[in-house]
Amino acid sequence: MSAGPAPALTTAPAPAATVAPIISVRGLSTVFGDVVVHQDLSLDVRQGEILAIVGGSGSGKTTLLRQMLGLERPSAGTVEVFGEDVQRAEPAKLQLLRNRWGMLFQHGALFSALNAFDNVAQPMRELHALPEDLIRDAVHLKLHMVGLSAQDGLKMPSDLSGGMVKRVALARALALEPELLFLDEPTAGLDPNLSESFVELILALRKEMQLTVVMVTHDLDTLFSLAGRIAVLADKHVAALGTPAEVVQSPHPFIKEFFLGARGLRAMQGAHIGAGEIDREIDKNETHHES
Repeated sequence: MSAGPAPALTTAPAPAATVAPIISVRGLSTVFGDVVVHQDLSLDVRQGEILAIVGGSGSGKTTLLRQMLGLERPSAGTVEVFGEDVQRAEPAKLQLLRNRWGMLFQHGALFSALNAFDNVAQPMRELHALPEDLIRDAVHLKLHMVGLSAQDGLKMPSDLSGGMVKRVALARALALEPELLFLDEPTAGLDPNLSESFVELILALRKEMQLTVVMVTHDLDTLFSLAGRIAVLADKHVAALGTPAEVVQSPHPFIKEFFLGARGLRAMQGAHIGAGEIDREIDKNETHHES
């Protein structure tokens, strides 16, 4: 899927290396039966950045995301979030950690029996500490932040368009004012115009709420519009890590195939990444196809 022309990257400069990472993955291995998905994988997520995780089918992108969330346990290694090992944290401590992050699942994962308002209210109600009138005001605020009205809150998930489902799910992910936001294929299923508007929404909310964002995506326009750094999973570990301009220079075969096809080159051109080199590659591709 294409998200249309991507705006120039607006990600803030990377924080200083001396700042402790929000997420620290060290020596992680994941094995399912005879299948090794990750092997001695290490990765840091810096405060305030948008880090995109990409890779081919079976590279373990979503598995890594779930391990960061404490939903799956790696075979070896550690995953620390906010300085806490999420695999060894006591349930009460893990719940406190989860209150500091939000998760936007690929297809929204809204509760079908609850209307949009109650879906957004659900994390607040789980705290058992907020009066209902405060929850009501907070839900209306979150819906407004993602471009929805109070009337939209009365709709059931089955009555929402794909774009509205994403926005309700995003409002729910932001319900507890998180510091960290996880996005799994945030623009999957959206047409190019909706994808572009959703990307702009995420950028605006990230700036307004001072969020750190970890994103899994295969969509190149979304990737180049949002990511300040990219981690490429291949050969069971992080094959490349850096800014988009740095990563696309890697000679790794998967990176060349993923980023330097005609579609990838045009996405980079739209994001003004390595403009001169990209133009030459596009010309070479077009000449090759014409011949």
